[in-house]
Amino acid sequence: MTDSKDSIIEVTDLTKYYENLLAVDHIRFEVKKGEGFGFLGPNGAGKTTTIRMLTGLSRPTSGRASILGFDINQHLVAIKHHIGVVPEISNLYDELSALDNLLFMARLYGVPRDQRRERAEELLKIFGLDDRKDSLFGTLSRGMKRALTIAAALIHKPEILFLDEPTVGLDVVAARSLRNLISNLHQQGITIFLTTHYLEEADLLCDRMAILVKGQIIKIDSPQALKALAQEESVIEFSFGGEVSAFLKSLAARLSAVRIVAADLNKVRVYGGVPASIYTEVCKFAEESHLEILAVNTIRPSLEDAFIKITGLSPTVMAMEKGAK
Repeated sequence: MTDSKDSIIEVTDLTKYYENLLAVDHIRFEVKKGEGFGFLGPNGAGKTTTIRMLTGLSRPTSGRASILGFDINQHLVAIKHHIGVVPEISNLYDELSALDNLLFMARLYGVPRDQRRERAEELLKIFGLDDRKDSLFGTLSRGMKRALTIAAALIHKPEILFLDEPTVGLDVVAARSLRNLISNLHQQGITIFLTTHYLEEADLLCDRMAILVKGQIIKIDSPQALKALAQEESVIEFSFGGEVSAFLKSLAARLSAVRIVAADLNKVRVYGGVPASIYTEVCKFAEESHLEILAVNTIRPSLEDAFIKITGLSPTVMAMEKGAK
């Protein structure tokens, strides 16, 4: 748990049932001011349900949560002045232009009349959409629609931005561009609450993350700390100047206390042992076998390795889009 003095979101035993289905199961966590906090888990884990409860779109069955000290059940109107919400499905209007959508949202959020246009045009420039301000929302690309939806959530300068699966369905280029925008917002001091089933996205954008499976939080920590959990043994990769398959048995016999795996035609990974000793022995072996060593790399565990170790779930479960079978 974080120091409550620094907490901007506090959640205690938050629970949500849909009839007999337990969607969110007594979760507890805190988010610090200015933090990038992620909910990482497969689809159906309860990520969107949690955001819906925190932003007033769904009432909890039980438990408590507060944002900036305001209880979500008692002070929702006050909370809405301080948060921006980017739902997975955009809440903007196809028949309005990009600019008019922002002006409408500015009016909805109570931005003073004399500031609305200036704020809207400022956001269009920040998000690279100023040349499309007169285009109807329905005619924009998926990436542009997502960017404009985030811009609309920022129209009233909120302190906290909730993002539900922000890059789902986007192509690689659009997703990368959107992640850069989110990263820039985080660097400006906005607290980011992000749900995602993309491991890479969580690793890039989150200071800390909660791993959510079947409605329960099973681990909360930084990406670095989570990856360290997967580091049970050292892994060193040697790249040679030629094919090494013929030498594998000899090398394995020489390093009998460790595990040796061919990573490619000219690459070998050595699992376990003392790295310095492994390096010395492989260099001696290469010299005796007239093999040239081109590169030596320490292979660090990925967030995928950590996720598999913590949850026991296959990464293919995480990769499935909503609605996929």
